Amino acid sequence: MEKVMAAAVQATPVFLDRDATVGKAVTLIAEAGSKGAGLIVFPETFVPTYPDWVWRAPAWDGVSDALYGRLLENSVVVPSPATEAIARAAKKARAYVSMGVNERERDGGTIYNTQLYFGPDGSYLGKHRKLMPTGGERLVWGYGDGSTLSVFDTPFGRLGGLTCWENYMPLARYAMYQQGIDVWCAPTWDTSDVWVSTLRHIAKEGRVFVIGVAPLLRGSDVPDDVPGRGELWGGDDDWMSRGLSTIVGPQGQVLAGPLVEEEGILYAELDAATARSSRYQFDPVGHYSRPDVFRLTVETGERLPAVLSDGASANGSAPDRTSTDTGPETEVVK
Repeated sequence: MEKVMAAAVQATPVFLDRDATVGKAVTLIAEAGSKGAGLIVFPETFVPTYPDWVWRAPAWDGVSDALYGRLLENSVVVPSPATEAIARAAKKARAYVSMGVNERERDGGTIYNTQLYFGPDGSYLGKHRKLMPTGGERLVWGYGDGSTLSVFDTPFGRLGGLTCWENYMPLARYAMYQQGIDVWCAPTWDTSDVWVSTLRHIAKEGRVFVIGVAPLLRGSDVPDDVPGRGELWGGDDDWMSRGLSTIVGPQGQVLAGPLVEEEGILYAELDAATARSSRYQFDPVGHYSRPDVFRLTVETGERLPAVLSDGASANGSAPDRTSTDTGPETEVVK
């Protein structure tokens, strides 16, 4: 098991500009890589920004419609030149990269809150789509499904995570623990005074390293040509997100941060061997579980809106109806 230097990138996106934000991300990946980071984590929907207007503008009025249109136009398709640029940056930095994006299907009109994962060889590893958008977020994002509750094998342990308030979903956390996750990415928009406590709880509950990272965004970061700019946002004192990025160890100890009200990159060395050995004290899906009392079923199949008459899905793949049991605590149903 190798150690890794993790980097939590707290930065300001170029508001509603996909290509410019990807360009900034590429620069930040290079910076973190030059400091020795082997894992670089970006905030929730960093590209092309978090849609803060869902908390400020009335639903389905002219301004909200125009902002959604701008967001849709600047969302990320997988694969695309945007993902290729991030993959090249990961390869050049020789680092794993977790990147938050607003994602849409190539021919779709629905946007998803997605965290993309890339390998140090420039490969695209996979993604996680947020299962449950919170409150006003449901006006702009669709729902993920169990097919992207993923973890990825790396030389420094199993990598994955949940986004923002998904981290408050006990069953989602349990499904991730069951997959043997060691390094947990927690990109977020939450900068409340209890968020760091949440990160520390997950770290100690799962005996994992947790990388919490949020963007830095103020009203002054919204360009003048954005619809509703003058009505919805103020200036430097209008904080949308203050950051609060933090890296936590498997005993709940804070290793770096919180970083507040400034752009920057936090670094901490992670050793998954210490996380695994600490499960000797508490393993939520092992010796400290009670499978004779509790059992979780996880639907991991992709839920598609259309299936062709020959049994293939609309994207050309056949639906998988098989079931497997990955352990006494969790049943995974595809």
